[in-house]
Amino acid sequence: MSTLSPEQRGELAEQMLPVAANLAVLVHGDGGPEDVAEVLGSLDSTQKDALLVVLAGLVDPDQPVGKALGWLDFDEHGSLTVPSWSEQRSVRDLVPEPSEDLDGDYVDQVAVSKFVHGFRVDSITDAEFLTAVQQCVAQGMTLADVNRLRRWPAKTAENWVHRLRKQYQRSGRVFPSLAQQSQQVLTEAQVVAIRERSHAGATDLEVAMSFGITQKAVGDICRGKRYPRFGGPIRQPKQVHRLPATREFMCGHADNSRAGRRNQTKENAA
Repeated sequence: MSTLSPEQRGELAEQMLPVAANLAVLVHGDGGPEDVAEVLGSLDSTQKDALLVVLAGLVDPDQPVGKALGWLDFDEHGSLTVPSWSEQRSVRDLVPEPSEDLDGDYVDQVAVSKFVHGFRVDSITDAEFLTAVQQCVAQGMTLADVNRLRRWPAKTAENWVHRLRKQYQRSGRVFPSLAQQSQQVLTEAQVVAIRERSHAGATDLEVAMSFGITQKAVGDICRGKRYPRFGGPIRQPKQVHRLPATREFMCGHADNSRAGRRNQTKENAA
């Protein structure tokens, strides 16, 4: 299939979809080994390659192993057995993954920044993705929010994180926590250190990642909204500036509102 253009591969995959559907119903009880052999025997090697891709696309990798693979077991009479619904592992858990050491991976901070701010990133490594997700979590985002930020299909970020977590486990490394930080209680020394680092020029995101709190929590601490007993704020509270005439204009009381202009026209006519 590597010699085909993307358009040709797409057309071939569409052609193999009915074949894949037929093969699926045969395996699930509508046929036997002879029927499966007949379907496969009618295909050339290129079609078989495309069929494998289509069949893989039809499989939900998060479904239980028993549900997905139970239909492939045969009893002593050669009949298909009923799947074992007690098997709780997912198909994804069966995927063999190489144990990789990610210590030496270079992280392009420009790519990470583009990722976090929703800009286009042509390519991103596992290490850069993990760094970017850590920054997103520090801003109070969930993995579902990351999918929406990047306009990815649902569960894309979750599946990527799941794969990296397994790699870390195999290599004996501690995977960084990506859980949303709760309202943890900070000590006076931590609060003072947060304010000092912020006053020295560190960004809220940098401070948040250092202390395992959200970016919003850093802002609240620096403005004295949280832990006021540990010293005064180093920033002024956020202020919302409203146009003074907005309320009058929307309610129709201002001279420049539609109602006001109509009244002025009537007075001038009189």
